[in-house]
Amino acid sequence: MEYTVKKLAKLSGITVRALHYYDQIGLLKPNSVKANGYRVYNDRELEMLQQIMFFRELGFSLRKIKQIVQDNDFNVLQALTEQRTLLTIKKKRLENLLLTIDKTFNSLKEGESMSDDAKFSAFSDQNYQKYKNEVESRWGNTKAYIQSMKKVGKMSKKNLDDIKVEAEDIYATIANLYMQGLIVESLEVQNQIERFYQHLGNFYEPSYEMFKNLGYMYVDDERFKEFYEKRAKGLAHFMRDAMAYYANKHNKNA
Repeated sequence: MEYTVKKLAKLSGITVRALHYYDQIGLLKPNSVKANGYRVYNDRELEMLQQIMFFRELGFSLRKIKQIVQDNDFNVLQALTEQRTLLTIKKKRLENLLLTIDKTFNSLKEGESMSDDAKFSAFSDQNYQKYKNEVESRWGNTKAYIQSMKKVGKMSKKNLDDIKVEAEDIYATIANLYMQGLIVESLEVQNQIERFYQHLGNFYEPSYEMFKNLGYMYVDDERFKEFYEKRAKGLAHFMRDAMAYYANKHNKNA
């Protein structure tokens, strides 16, 4: 069955403006565009939109969703399985929050006290975030992950130690250049970004697009952001911008 933007918006609850934006950024392209300019979507696009909506519900950024669903190894059945697990964990957290509301309400009504732990324990989402991080590392990075595991498996302890030392030197040098006030376009910074790009070759063969997306992950993913921010406040954004500049300069399609 075919759907226009207006019909698809009504069916899904997504605004027409959002669908136009998804088309603009290449996340969800229509199956065809008629002579009058009307976008037409069919079953394949509906299936993809459902995936996008599931991922959005789970808190994934549009950039990450695009990276995931456009990977050649993306498997809808696997994604649905992982999404169900994440939603189940999220459901449990919401149930605990509702229970905490009831307990708080009753304690205030009856004039009874609640322990500090009882007041805040339900707000923790460690299980959800941990599982989300695990599945996110698999989605959208399948080929790189497989290459990395194969290469690392063949490395000696000395090889791994040498690679770690090199990585630390790169991080420290870039952080130092950043704190000196150099801009991302400077030769000194870009030379280090080039080192970093070549360094990743120890694990997998990064495309310029992948390298650029990795930089965005340093800001979007709290784990990576914390790693860089510990070195210097603002370094995660600096890395992202420097890597994007490098990728764009070397590949006009990045």
